[in-house]
Amino acid sequence: MKAGKISESVLKRSVIKYIGKRDKKMIKGAGVGEDCAFLQCKGTKLAVSTQTVTLPVDQTAKYAVYAAVNNLATKGIKTQWLTMALTLPTSMEEKTLQDVMKQADKVCEDLRIQIAGGHTEVSDKVSVPIVSVTAMGTELLCANDECEQVAEAMKEKTNLDIVMTKWIGLEGTAMVAREKEEELLTRYPNLLIKTAQSFDRYLSLIPEAATAGRSGVYTMHDIRNGGVFGALYELAKRMGVGLSIDLKKIPVKQETIEVCEFFDLNPYELLSGGSLLVVTKDGESLVEKLAEENINAAVIGKTTPGNDKVVVNDDETRFLEPAKADEIFKIDFMTT
Repeated sequence: MKAGKISESVLKRSVIKYIGKRDKKMIKGAGVGEDCAFLQCKGTKLAVSTQTVTLPVDQTAKYAVYAAVNNLATKGIKTQWLTMALTLPTSMEEKTLQDVMKQADKVCEDLRIQIAGGHTEVSDKVSVPIVSVTAMGTELLCANDECEQVAEAMKEKTNLDIVMTKWIGLEGTAMVAREKEEELLTRYPNLLIKTAQSFDRYLSLIPEAATAGRSGVYTMHDIRNGGVFGALYELAKRMGVGLSIDLKKIPVKQETIEVCEFFDLNPYELLSGGSLLVVTKDGESLVEKLAEENINAAVIGKTTPGNDKVVVNDDETRFLEPAKADEIFKIDFMTT
């Protein structure tokens, strides 16, 4: 199989097929486009999500923690605890292990999350650290039930606005700019690269997920592996609708464009942790509310009847397909 996220067909055939609902306490399990499960625990609904990062980059733990926490945020749930599983290569020094844990601890301190435990082992079968994070929570991000599931109140799934927060490719841009700084300096000024490296400050989805939840939305979906095109496909597939997306309305930073041009990457299929898709009746109203919280957002399209998932760029039209391997895997991080 290819590196990166497995295809939808493989996921259905070889993973989801074996995730049976044997326990009545499981309210909702994982699925295509669904990275969060809900369990009933003595009258309390517990949300759980696991994310793994295997890329040989410096901020592995940070990316893994945010990815897991963001999955819960899209369901209106605040992460309270997490566990970490680390598999480390034999070449790794203890100081690097400490750095990995410091990264995770810093994010958890900022987000007020408790690291509850986990597992750490060293293996000669891996060449880079593998970090898996499981986020858990029972508390709503918002003070009212709107944040949990207003989707049930919306019978009509088509002709809804699709809002995207922040900008595409933030996580991938920050990652590449950090790891490939010397190469980028051969073409771009230092300020551009430092700005690109700082994009990881946008990784948390908690602020916009809370604002969107209070506004009453149909659903939310984080953008990560496969970029915005992959996330839009998953969102439409999960909802059972078509899409009409205006490519020019998708927000993108100039730094992302420059980094992608240098390494011949498609920014629309690049790792985009830190950006959120929100489906709602009144997208412009939500954009205004997000702006009040200093969160950039834009209405990029609508849900449509049928199954066609269309992206329009002036006179050109393309149909979205299941996400391929993320563009980030085109980068050889092992060489500098």
